[in-house]
Amino acid sequence: MEELNRFNEVCDALERGEIRVAEKKDGEWVVNTWIKETILEGFRYGKMTDMSEGRFPFFDKDTLAPRRFGHSDGVRIVPGGSAVRRGAFLAPSVIMMPPSYVNIGAYVDSGSMIDSHALVGSCAQVGRNVHIAAASQLGGVLEPVGALPVIIEDNVFIGGNCGIYEGTLVRENAVIATGVVLNASTALYDAVNGAFIRAGEGGRLIVPENAVVVAGSRPVRKGPGAAEGIQIYTPVIIKYRDSGTDASVALESLLRD
Repeated sequence: MEELNRFNEVCDALERGEIRVAEKKDGEWVVNTWIKETILEGFRYGKMTDMSEGRFPFFDKDTLAPRRFGHSDGVRIVPGGSAVRRGAFLAPSVIMMPPSYVNIGAYVDSGSMIDSHALVGSCAQVGRNVHIAAASQLGGVLEPVGALPVIIEDNVFIGGNCGIYEGTLVRENAVIATGVVLNASTALYDAVNGAFIRAGEGGRLIVPENAVVVAGSRPVRKGPGAAEGIQIYTPVIIKYRDSGTDASVALESLLRD
């Protein structure tokens, strides 16, 4: 079938890093909608099949088998239950700690670490030297096909138990502290400049370059909630990255050798 052949060709090219779901052009991120459309075709035309291994039963569409790596790929996948779906790119020197998962269409660049229980969702784009700490999630964005996926630029540190969803863009060198959740409806408060950052054009929240973001809250100002002292979750930029921040989030170089 022509559609399946096209799907397989696109997945192969994604795995080689020759194409990607989203890329930077003239300083702006753009989505390649035709790749998303082709990935969705793979779901549509795939047939359920038994992918069980040993004592562990797995059933999925035959078009979406787990990706197989070889020694020459240069990717460290530490034993313990991690998986990468086909159509995902992991650059040489990427490290996956167990168990973690990378979904179809995702792109993870060199020097990045995906820690235990972390998820890189469908089509998420991860730059160089990014640390995704334990139990954090990058949401998948397959539909609508024109929507940008979650994008994490180079040298970003994402602490444990974070959630980044709905096409949020985290600019270079940002630090997302433990437990922060960001999505299109999140109001991010910049305590350095005294202003809220909200989703703009395309419904996308953008975390500024070098921002250090921690979990926070603000009080409800009106209605019964105000009288009860109810707070609304509001992550806060407490500062912009400096040498002290760099030291506190530095990854142990020995882990990358």
